[in-house]
Amino acid sequence: MHKYSFEKLEVWRLSIEFVKKIYKLVENFPNSEKYGITDQIKRAVVSVPTNLSEGSGRNTGKDKAHYTQMAYGSMMESLNLLIIAKELCFIDEDTLDNLRLDIEVITTKLSNLRRSQLKQP
Repeated sequence: MHKYSFEKLEVWRLSIEFVKKIYKLVENFPNSEKYGITDQIKRAVVSVPTNLSEGSGRNTGKDKAHYTQMAYGSMMESLNLLIIAKELCFIDEDTLDNLRLDIEVITTKLSNLRRSQLKQP
C-alpha cells in the first residue's frame, strides 16, 4: 500500500503517539470539563499531525513550512492546556513533566523540519 510523504515523517508518527497519550489522559478529567479543557486539548493535539498532513500536500517549501509552524503553535497550545490542567489538579507534576519531554522532542523535530522546508523551492 502506498504511503504518503507525511506518513514517512517521524515527527508525524510521534505526534500520533502523543494524541493517543492525551486522549487516554483526559479520560480521567472531570465530566464537567467534557466541553471545556478536555475538548480543547484534544483539538489542539489532533491539529499537530493534521497540519503536518495538510502541509505535505502543498507545492512549495514555504507553504509546507507554514503548516509545520501551525503544528508547532498547536504543541504550544497543548502545553499551555496541560499546565492549566496541572494547576486545576487534573494531572500531577510528574505527568506534566513526562508530557513536557514528549513536547520537547516533537517541537525540536518540528523546528528542524520547518528549517528544512524553508530551504526547498
